[in-house]
Amino acid sequence: MISVAIIDDHKILTEGLVNLIDESGIATVIGVAHSATDCRLSLGFWKPDVLLLDVGLPDVSGVDFCKEVKAQFPKINVLALTTHNEYAIVRQMLDNGASGYLVKNAMADEVLAGIEAVAAGRTFLCHEIDLLMKRPSSKNIWLSPRERELLRLISEGLTNGEIAEQIFLSPETIKGYRKNLLLKLGAKNTAVLVKMAVEQKLI
Repeated sequence: MISVAIIDDHKILTEGLVNLIDESGIATVIGVAHSATDCRLSLGFWKPDVLLLDVGLPDVSGVDFCKEVKAQFPKINVLALTTHNEYAIVRQMLDNGASGYLVKNAMADEVLAGIEAVAAGRTFLCHEIDLLMKRPSSKNIWLSPRERELLRLISEGLTNGEIAEQIFLSPETIKGYRKNLLLKLGAKNTAVLVKMAVEQKLI
């Protein structure tokens, strides 16, 4: 039996989830918290196989909390549960260690399939998110804060050496970052890169 903990501040939703999971025969809910603060106090005792984590928590960002949970309890599989279906948030949750992503209007069988999949060590994206992640990548560009900063400096016409001095990295590292940005945005040179950055409001 898969053990599940839920962190979500919507009490009606959590009650529905508890009933759904407990009656499924595949998993059981061992704890519910309505904020990250509550969860921090109990997670070490619960040690669930799967943590259903709301991205919009009242006290901290679920994106940051996901990273914190994975750093402390690497064996807990995080399944994000949220109303957010923006590419950047999904990407960030996955980058921070989440194994799966469910939107709150997902069907009951998708919720259970998600719990089973992440408990078994697989990645799970509900249908809506799966479609979102497969869209042409030009609409889904996700840049880290460092990449955005670099893009801004490149667009101001600074050389690798000048950028290196400004952000305290070696020119070689900047060269690598610049190459990655060209690849990520599918730009053939710096001029195209800057044009795309402006058009797509990346800077």
